[in-house]
Amino acid sequence: MYKESQFTNILNSTRVRPVKFYLSGFYDIPHVKYYYIFLCFVYIMTVLGNGFLLSVIYLVKTLHTPRYIIVFNLALTDLCGSTALIPKLLDTFLFERRYIVYEACLSYMFFVLFFGSMQSWTLVTMAYDRLIAICFPLRYNVIVTKKSIVTILLCSWISMLMVIAVLVGLLERLSFCGSIVIQSFFCDHGPTFRLACNDTFLNTVMANVTFTLVICIPLVLIGATYVCISIALSRTASREERLKAMQTCTSHLILVALSFIPYLGTNIIVNITNINPNVRILNSSLSHICPTLLNPIIYSLKTEEVINAVKRLLKKKRGMISN
Repeated sequence: MYKESQFTNILNSTRVRPVKFYLSGFYDIPHVKYYYIFLCFVYIMTVLGNGFLLSVIYLVKTLHTPRYIIVFNLALTDLCGSTALIPKLLDTFLFERRYIVYEACLSYMFFVLFFGSMQSWTLVTMAYDRLIAICFPLRYNVIVTKKSIVTILLCSWISMLMVIAVLVGLLERLSFCGSIVIQSFFCDHGPTFRLACNDTFLNTVMANVTFTLVICIPLVLIGATYVCISIALSRTASREERLKAMQTCTSHLILVALSFIPYLGTNIIVNITNINPNVRILNSSLSHICPTLLNPIIYSLKTEEVINAVKRLLKKKRGMISN
């Protein structure tokens, strides 16, 4: 007993760190290269879609409104999140470079989780925008200003930066004296810290705190927002006004469903059944990747304001060419 205690103390003080980790995702899946081609296509379209949306919002002054500041932020986090995940994922599995340096693994984890958390809180900010627009339409321009939205988004960036930094930073206290095989398609937090051979209590607590801050609280806030919106609409006399108001919320609700349901569904299924690891990894990768592709299409590129802005840009460009 004394020897075991002495060994634990030595282990905690020396902190055994592997030179590299090994990513075991997408192992022994038939025709998996077709999936990598699909991921490459998704990334290209994500960059084009979000890059185009960012350019339009930046160039067209009529879109410099609080609502489109939020949309700009979502497009930016989608673009950065995809860039943090997909190129490295393709490099790892398409070219069989499954070993990743310890420090690079932690950096990889930080950026993927950070931009994912920012997507959640950007959707919360969108819900807030819809709440004020529908429940307090006469005060909308007073409450929802550029300054207030920038402040909310800036607070979200700083808060999530701190939370994810603590989450990843706590891995530095762990010793990895056994397996170095991460059962995931990227350096995911859970599969990584569970490889440690010393006490992981703090890491488990921080993982639960992060899950609450990134998934549970945003979902509760968005749900509460739509309860308030439903109550406000039920008091509206005109049926047409209700339909018009709900149409402005439809795109946002689709984004919320795409962002949260696949992730929560995969986690619930994993906890209650013995799902095949490859099925879990495929579902998890799609839940990370697809929303970033679909967000600009669903929420922005189909809206009349953006379409009109694009038409004005094209007319302006044609005028410059003709001159």
